[in-house]
Amino acid sequence: MQLHRSTSAKPAASSVTRRELLTTAGAGLGLAVADPSVARATMEALPSRIKSCILIFYYGGPSHLDTFDMKPDAPSEVRGEFQPIATSVPGLRIGEHLPHTARIMHKVAIVHGMQHQMRGHDSASYEALTGRVPPVGDNQNFKERPDTFPSYGACLNYFRRNHPSLIPHVSLPFVMNNNFQTPGQTAGFLGTEFQPLLIHGDPATMTYHAGGALKVLDLPVGVSIGRLESRWSLLRFLDAQPRHGNARSMSLYQEKVFNLLRSGTLREALNLKQESQATRDRYGHGSPGQPFDDNSKSPKKAELAIARNLRGWNLLLARRLVEAGVPFINVYDYKQQGKNWDSHADNFSYLRKFLLPSADKAFAALIEDLDQRGLLETTLVMAVGEFGRTPKINKNAGRDHWPNCYTAVMAGGGVKGGYVCGSSDRMGAYPANSPVRPADLQATMLTLFGIDPAEEARDSLGRPFAICGGKPLESLFS
Repeated sequence: MQLHRSTSAKPAASSVTRRELLTTAGAGLGLAVADPSVARATMEALPSRIKSCILIFYYGGPSHLDTFDMKPDAPSEVRGEFQPIATSVPGLRIGEHLPHTARIMHKVAIVHGMQHQMRGHDSASYEALTGRVPPVGDNQNFKERPDTFPSYGACLNYFRRNHPSLIPHVSLPFVMNNNFQTPGQTAGFLGTEFQPLLIHGDPATMTYHAGGALKVLDLPVGVSIGRLESRWSLLRFLDAQPRHGNARSMSLYQEKVFNLLRSGTLREALNLKQESQATRDRYGHGSPGQPFDDNSKSPKKAELAIARNLRGWNLLLARRLVEAGVPFINVYDYKQQGKNWDSHADNFSYLRKFLLPSADKAFAALIEDLDQRGLLETTLVMAVGEFGRTPKINKNAGRDHWPNCYTAVMAGGGVKGGYVCGSSDRMGAYPANSPVRPADLQATMLTLFGIDPAEEARDSLGRPFAICGGKPLESLFS
């Protein structure tokens, strides 16, 4: 496989944009296309390359220098302890603790030179998950606000609101929290109607719960489908009375919840007992219902032990949700074994023992599994953290926050395998050419879904907002 390398992250030039084409066509037909709903309907009619997207978010900020952007010729205080290894793409080398990913690199694209200015986890996560600079700037205590921008999945849900998918957007397995709930995980100003369905629970016992209006994924004890239908008929009669704003949005959300309970689609997708032991082992976990050995009776230790295999569990769940027709799945890789990717100390020990082996195995299994099932071509997988780590190793053998340069990986969905977009300087400190912003990843995702990133959305008051400020990385497209 030939290694394709882009020396610039700039999108390919186009003589006429989709938005200009729509405007011109509308003018030629005597139509007023200024109405976003008209433009949105037209955009939805454009062909889409993908049906689903899985966004894996490595909270804490994984070190690009020890994974996908190694600098073996840099000084020892930069290059660190790990060695690069060959991959399935001639000339492309990645970190030695990613052997499974190395085997499938011909299916994976690397985006180097990611960059923004937020150094705090909360602000950086917000920009990484919404593509927007936080309204409070770089602030570690940034809370979710009514004016925050929506997450990528919520944006997609908004622009595809007429899409027949029963479950448009799922997040699992946690709501990320730092000092407060990490902003950027919600629908923001779009309102309750476009909130993700939050799924969490104990994978060892196969007991799952949902956030928001839906507390469990099964019917309450003693409540039949018929009884649920009767209750819902009454609720719909009451909701038929004039309602505005958030009340209307909540009503639509409740309708989605009811449809989920009635269909059983989600419960079926979450039933990992339907997967073979070989498949579960491939992702890196044991059998459903099998307790994990934590060598401790401490409740806290037991909780961490259950979390030990969450990477495998959740990426397998993500694949099953794709099969169930869910367009967007957030997987938050957050506090696995009580540790996340925030490696200020013992960076190499944590990566070697806890973080990379399970992440590597689960990611490679997901890509291969999707491919073998004929789903990779229509499923975009994006994996990224909120920033990278400092080139220079600190006195605690760790690396600190570094938003000036980091790496994302992508696969499937019309993305070129074995392709490298952009590059960093010899120390991995800054982009060597045009930086790639989080908004550019969002624009790339929207474009692959057939949605013009320049499209506007409206908040609950009807005010227009340009949701995406990025440009698609068109050089990635096969």
